[in-house]
Amino acid sequence: MQVPDASQFTTFPSLHLSPVIFSIGPFDLRWYSLAYLAGIFIGYWYLLRLVKKPGSPMSRKHAEDMVFYAALGIILGGRLGYALFYKPSLFTGWADSGWIRWELLRLWDGGMSFHGGVIGTSLGILYLARKEKLSWLRIHDYVACCVPFGLFFGRLANFVNQELWGAPTNVPWAIRFVEVDQFGQRFLGPPRHPSQLYEAFLEGIVLFAILWWMFWKTDSRYQPGKLVGVFIFFYGIFRFGLEFIREPDSQFTGTMFANWGLHMGQWLSLPMILAGLYLMLTAKRRRVRVEPIAGTESVA
Repeated sequence: MQVPDASQFTTFPSLHLSPVIFSIGPFDLRWYSLAYLAGIFIGYWYLLRLVKKPGSPMSRKHAEDMVFYAALGIILGGRLGYALFYKPSLFTGWADSGWIRWELLRLWDGGMSFHGGVIGTSLGILYLARKEKLSWLRIHDYVACCVPFGLFFGRLANFVNQELWGAPTNVPWAIRFVEVDQFGQRFLGPPRHPSQLYEAFLEGIVLFAILWWMFWKTDSRYQPGKLVGVFIFFYGIFRFGLEFIREPDSQFTGTMFANWGLHMGQWLSLPMILAGLYLMLTAKRRRVRVEPIAGTESVA
């Protein structure tokens, strides 16, 4: 079998993409930060559309509060989850160049875990539901419909940042990213799957389409837990499958996780798949008469 010449593949520098949008003095506005903001604000806009439908589990005021708790959960949960699941040294990693600095707080350097963000957001929803005496499971359903926006923009930002790339491949659309060797020297790596773009499509566009259809065209929103079950089930399936063509996490090389043939992202996705399947299969029995928090109609 003839091995293609690596020079035939697209190089990332030739795309003329930079993680920094613009700089003013020491301040850099990064696509990574903008992706989070876009996901939160567009998700909030969509959530307001959802709560206008009869039988909503929360009012507009609750939705506004929910955005605050969700944003807090995404940022804190995402960063703490990344440190816990992928880089425990961040909990004790004090710094460089003679300056004492806790690197766990350096969000601009990237490193956020979606699974951690899910846990953080869920805790925020639980707090709001308990405080306002709302149905925590139905709020999860509504919030789940908004999450694909953040996933879509986040994966595009991962691509621009040249992080979380795929495994080496010879597919025609492979991209050679700029990599750094053990001595800190930058070089063009081998052709790789642009797996960030695959994830943006599946976790963002496809997952949104599935949830859109189920919310607007079926009665799924009246079966507590069904929509969030669909979300975590399909996310888990997409993530589990795509991990096979993603570059494995180097920090787990030689550990029992790697020795069992799965990446950390796959181990974290397995509970999501099982939980999602359970929520979907049991949702119908949880259906009760829904009295609206917002809107005017009761729904049997």
